[in-house]
Amino acid sequence: MPDNASSTRDYLEQIKQAPDEELVARKRQITESLFNLRFRLASGQIEDPKRLRKYKKAIARINTVLRARELARKGGRQR
Repeated sequence: MPDNASSTRDYLEQIKQAPDEELVARKRQITESLFNLRFRLASGQIEDPKRLRKYKKAIARINTVLRARELARKGGRQR
């Protein structure tokens, strides 16, 4: 989860060092949490609406790392 890292830099290091399977599992877990958070926000049960933004950014960061690894395996950019 993005909440267990002490800073964004720490979270990025955790993501970069994690294997692909773990990143996919983390992404799935964060996506499910985001889905539940949206329902709680709509019903007014959430105290910290900034968590939505944190979760979205965490998903984007994971996607970026996964894509960079995919491109690295292919040998760089293809046009």
